[in-house]
Amino acid sequence: MGWLQAFAEMGKYIPSVPKPARKPDLKARLIYTLLALVVYYLLASTLAYPLAAFPHAQGVPLPQIISIVFASRRGSIAQLGIGPLVTAGLIIQILVGAKIIDLDLTLPEDRKLFTQAEKGMAILIMIAEGLGFALYYRLNAYVTAAIFLQFLIGALILMILDETIQKGYGIGSGVSLFILGGVARSIMWEMFGPVKIPQVDQFYGIFPYLFSYFQGARLDMYRLLLGYYRGIGAVPTLTGFIVFIVLVLVLVYLQQMKVNIPVTMQRLPGIKSKVPLQFLYVTNIPILLVGIVFSDLLLINNLSYAYLSQKIPWLANALATTVEYMSPPRSLLFIEAAPLRVGIYSLLLIGLSLLFGLMWVEVAGLGPEAQAENLVKSGLQMPGHRKSVKLLEGVLAKYIYPLTLLSSLIVAIIALVADIFGAYGTGMGLLLAVGIVYQFYMQIAYERALETYPLLKKIIGEG
Repeated sequence: MGWLQAFAEMGKYIPSVPKPARKPDLKARLIYTLLALVVYYLLASTLAYPLAAFPHAQGVPLPQIISIVFASRRGSIAQLGIGPLVTAGLIIQILVGAKIIDLDLTLPEDRKLFTQAEKGMAILIMIAEGLGFALYYRLNAYVTAAIFLQFLIGALILMILDETIQKGYGIGSGVSLFILGGVARSIMWEMFGPVKIPQVDQFYGIFPYLFSYFQGARLDMYRLLLGYYRGIGAVPTLTGFIVFIVLVLVLVYLQQMKVNIPVTMQRLPGIKSKVPLQFLYVTNIPILLVGIVFSDLLLINNLSYAYLSQKIPWLANALATTVEYMSPPRSLLFIEAAPLRVGIYSLLLIGLSLLFGLMWVEVAGLGPEAQAENLVKSGLQMPGHRKSVKLLEGVLAKYIYPLTLLSSLIVAIIALVADIFGAYGTGMGLLLAVGIVYQFYMQIAYERALETYPLLKKIIGEG
């Protein structure tokens, strides 16, 4: 616990917003959430000073998966995005779930320790990553220091905004909001990007490209269906747009599916009810965790390759080869051109999704044992079964573990299909965005119900 306390002490020095004495109304919270999103877009759209004066200086090349999962943008003040905060939270959450760290997150003191330690660890990650990004430009010491400080300040601002939203000033969490903002920006750019691709003299956005047909331009069927050019990479296609629409509809449908478990009340055994379990039981968590792992490894490789290639070339090549198989294919052409890479990526994505899905169920308290205890504490039991946590645990295991594996498999396959067909926003981005929008919708509906029926606040203890 010593090192956790040390991180918590560091976290105490980070500026923190006090919890509101009275929760703002829904309209005010929506405005605060929108303002936080505007701040994120400003940070992600502002180039760190004075990088504009050094057009020859190229930063670390970031795969799209990093920009999506970490809400980062190369060279901007939001270069680090939410990566340090998400990575720190994931590390500590796994250690807590695995009982390596003895914390009870239901206790206010332990929850405060967790939050402070997460902030402290995030600061160390910010410093390491920010310094690595700044040094990569190979500019003089003063310029490097200025760029580093701006990257650090940008990450701190996003972390403070996330905490502000979670404390009740906004809706949901800043992490989810910034991920959604990054995915939405990517999708809108792929749809409406007005710039031209010089090598092929075509508009980047699919709609400007289709509109150019009415101005006398010829449509390239290769671009419409496949959209991958050597030296350019993947460009938006009509196929990707259609797959994007189809998968959004599929995900919305799956979000509504429930598996109902019959229960009765212990005091009134004749009254039957149902406990609904989400069909996508672990939602988009497995894909998010896979994305974080892939993104961190890709980032480590990109930051360290220049140094390792000179000092330890064999290690640099081995790491580069490894992370190459963690970059998603963005066109059907990859199946023909690099079938081994697509196959290994598919196995990694599906295998890790299943592993992380099972791990998350245990770490997050969604396993059969925790759910059985919750049912007993709520005064519920299954028809025909005695009041026994162990007995209920065995019955719930028959529902929860198959749902966990099935939902993890489904989201992994959806992400893979989206990547191969070039769906807008990438497979992981699409899954995360739909899940986050659904969560925002449910929370806004909940808050709206509380405002419409004030008596509900007293019933559930929020009045």
